[in-house]
Amino acid sequence: MTITITAFERSPDGGMGLSRDVRVRWALEELGQPYDVRLVSFAALKEPAYRAMQPFGQIPAYTEGDLVLFETGSIILHLAEQHEGLLPRDADGRSRAITWMFAAIGTIEPPILDLATAKFAEGREPWTEQRLPLIEARIHARLQELADYLGDADWLDGDFSAGDLMMVHVLQRLKPSGLLDKHPTLAAYVARGEARPAYQRAFAAQLAINAPRG
Repeated sequence: MTITITAFERSPDGGMGLSRDVRVRWALEELGQPYDVRLVSFAALKEPAYRAMQPFGQIPAYTEGDLVLFETGSIILHLAEQHEGLLPRDADGRSRAITWMFAAIGTIEPPILDLATAKFAEGREPWTEQRLPLIEARIHARLQELADYLGDADWLDGDFSAGDLMMVHVLQRLKPSGLLDKHPTLAAYVARGEARPAYQRAFAAQLAINAPRG
């Protein structure tokens, strides 16, 4: 059965790799699984046909035969359980890797998304100037806790896993703000993830879609 994921017809970030379809592309590349990409416009995200696949009108949606999934954590967990390469073979190691997937999207990502909301969606609101330092302080607190845990290890728990894939992509969202640079341990961690050949292939694929058109 052919795997198909949806992606922005034109990504809001212009191809910087921050859109969530890159997480799924990366996982598929790590696992050596072929896939197709269906490009979707912003207008199509609101249409009933797409909402039947992704109730919240977001990117990506995932189809594989009759199976339809949304939410990147769910998609990547499904892939990692179906194909060897992103979860350890031992049961305890698998559970720890899955825990780090949840930590990435449940603990680290929320304040990062708050920052994006405050800057872009609420940038003209009167409270934004006072709110931004509070959000940044929460982000730095979480990043320091993560950096303390990682220490001088390459990855979060032994070998690279789905937990690292999710965590690296979440942290990438901080690169435009410059906040990640204040945590060298994590900046180096993200760089290791970006250096993986599978990530390079995933990034190049989505960048090609967003390349300037003559």
